[in-house]
Amino acid sequence: MNQLTNSVLPTMSSREIAALVQSNHSDVKRSAERLHAAHLLTQPLAEFDFEHNGNVYQEYRFNKRDSLVLVARLSPQLTAAVVDRWQELENATAPPVPQSLPEALRLAADMAEQKAALEQKVQTDAPKVAFVDHYVDASGAKSLRETAKILNMPEKAMIDALLRDKALFRQSGNLLPHALKQRDGLFTVKTGTSDFGRAFTQTRVTPRGIKWISDRYSSELRGS
Repeated sequence: MNQLTNSVLPTMSSREIAALVQSNHSDVKRSAERLHAAHLLTQPLAEFDFEHNGNVYQEYRFNKRDSLVLVARLSPQLTAAVVDRWQELENATAPPVPQSLPEALRLAADMAEQKAALEQKVQTDAPKVAFVDHYVDASGAKSLRETAKILNMPEKAMIDALLRDKALFRQSGNLLPHALKQRDGLFTVKTGTSDFGRAFTQTRVTPRGIKWISDRYSSELRGS
């Protein structure tokens, strides 16, 4: 059973995954929860209710990437079945091919409007991109405080946003990056011993991470 979280992006439910890999639904949910706890899923787990024959059931729903990670854990030999199913889901949501001249003209007009909007956004973002690129080209990894100063963002608000969106998490008093964000090259973790012999751990933001934070949070935090 597949559901759409919106009109564009399809999802695959934990029940459908259980059927495809011939596993118990409870085992699928348990594996998903373990992956989520290990920060290996890109989206938070949320239970969705649906009704069947007068009964209400719960299930998780996953994007393509997370569903493939989950299936690879459950049953590597059956991953192909889920890949094939995802091709069906994506084909079902692909834009229709124009069947007449008016439809083709409407599609061309829509594409022209999208191109104009994209060009306008590029012009609007140009100063911001140039500002960030200066630091990306000239500097290495920065502390969270230095990153906030570079991007003209309040440090606490920036950290709160990164915690909220699960880019960072707190552990034993330290701010650490989630595994996926570190693997994407956005953050590094520096460890060492201070001049006073005290061990320390510090999360640092790479040039790529500085640009990612700017792109994601500039409208929310820049200059606030």
